[in-house]
Amino acid sequence: MNTTNNHINYIELKANDLVLIKKFYSTCFGWSFTDYGPTYVDFSESGLQGGFEKTDAEIVNGALVVLYHENLEQVKSTIIEANGTISKDIFSFPGGRRFHFLDPSGNELAIWTNQ
Repeated sequence: MNTTNNHINYIELKANDLVLIKKFYSTCFGWSFTDYGPTYVDFSESGLQGGFEKTDAEIVNGALVVLYHENLEQVKSTIIEANGTISKDIFSFPGGRRFHFLDPSGNELAIWTNQ
């Protein structure tokens, strides 16, 4: 996976049924999948790596753009200074740590690090 600071690195989508979504994208587009427990599946062979998070809620805008940065605390401070809003503070997940933020227009994005 390309891990260059400030580049889009990953796309996260929502899905109500992970079995069905894997079948759809593998049949239609040849994507490959790696399961990470019952609520998350990673996809590859799509041009950009990403994943599907299981949700029982209605999906309105299911895409989350994920950027990479080696220093979450530094980039978080930069976002706050530029009038961005932290919508989900730094948390750990399998493979690293990340946080979510809202840009001035209200778009939610995330930034992760493997450090």
